[in-house]
Amino acid sequence: MRRRSYAAVGLALALSVVPAAATADASDFGHGARAPFTLAVYGDAPYGTSPTDTSEFDATPAFIANVNADPDVSSVIHVGDIHSGKQYCTAAYDRSIAALWRTFADPLVYTPGDNEWADCHKVAEGGGTYNPATGQIDPVLDPATGKPVDHASGNPVANLDLIRQSFFPEPGHTLGSGTLRVLSQAQVPDRAHPEDARYVENVLWVKNGTLFVTVDVPGGSNNDADPWYGAPTASQEQLDEAAHRTAADLRWLDTAFALAKVGGVSSVVITTQADMWDLDGKAAAHVANYEPVVSSLAKHTTAFGKPVLLLVGDSHVYRSDNPLAQGAPCTGDADVCAYDAWNSHPSYDVANFHRIVVHGSTTPLEWLKLTVTPGAHRLTTATSFGPFTWSRVTEK
Repeated sequence: MRRRSYAAVGLALALSVVPAAATADASDFGHGARAPFTLAVYGDAPYGTSPTDTSEFDATPAFIANVNADPDVSSVIHVGDIHSGKQYCTAAYDRSIAALWRTFADPLVYTPGDNEWADCHKVAEGGGTYNPATGQIDPVLDPATGKPVDHASGNPVANLDLIRQSFFPEPGHTLGSGTLRVLSQAQVPDRAHPEDARYVENVLWVKNGTLFVTVDVPGGSNNDADPWYGAPTASQEQLDEAAHRTAADLRWLDTAFALAKVGGVSSVVITTQADMWDLDGKAAAHVANYEPVVSSLAKHTTAFGKPVLLLVGDSHVYRSDNPLAQGAPCTGDADVCAYDAWNSHPSYDVANFHRIVVHGSTTPLEWLKLTVTPGAHRLTTATSFGPFTWSRVTEK
């Protein structure tokens, strides 16, 4: 059953994502055009220090113009968090971000972050507080209207649905401008799990022999360790959300790597919001709920045997390392490399893996210029890994 499902996915992706000219020869799926190409990657932006702080939002048009001015860039990736943890979760705000992104000159792919859905229940984001006397949620109210400030009083499931409505109204269609052929999990859910079709935000695409895949894994604790609204325990709705999404994510990774294998691609790029190794001042147990995803990454990367690059945001401070290999070289800002991220999920030893935490949340706004040179086999350095090279760019 699973093999037949993979075959169907592979055919669908080959027809939907590979340019029509390449479908004449099945071998072109992994070995078509081999020219280098460049992406702009950013995330955790625009941030505000309060619900009324629009400074980064107001700086975003100039930031987008800076990206648009680079003739090398052919697509953009946003790794999640379209506002800070001190700003409200509203439909109006989501629409304003979607409008900004339409001014990108190239296609944009986005994977949701925790701040725009999983953390919307928090008071600082306009959610609410669990009332032990009533057993109910006391939402944050707008003094002017007396109504909850957040969409659906900050309910994470409802806010993820809002994100899907705002940014993923058509499965397989990207944001920004132009066309990038992607395949959504909504279009090819696992045959044994048709419910996976709800995860429209998870997409795949292929460019010059590199397979890209996005996976909805939010920062913090994978929406597991912090009970919504500060309740004594997680609700069944919260438990179900985390369990069902994680299971779908794992199946999507299965699909991506199965396709990479049968398609003969030369490298894989995975994008997710969560920095699954960042303790953020908490005990290691706080990131334990990421273990199934980390284990899947390690297993698939080892079996793939070729370069796999993970792009994340969440922890805000730039970092380049391999958290799946103990003591691997690390480059980063401040003192981020003082902690060997491998310790958060120990026991792995995967040499063909690399991770970049995209810098975010601060000004001037920054993006990562990531170039893929198919067939290159560069040593792992502060700015290179296999076919990948990168540099950090701020507005000039």
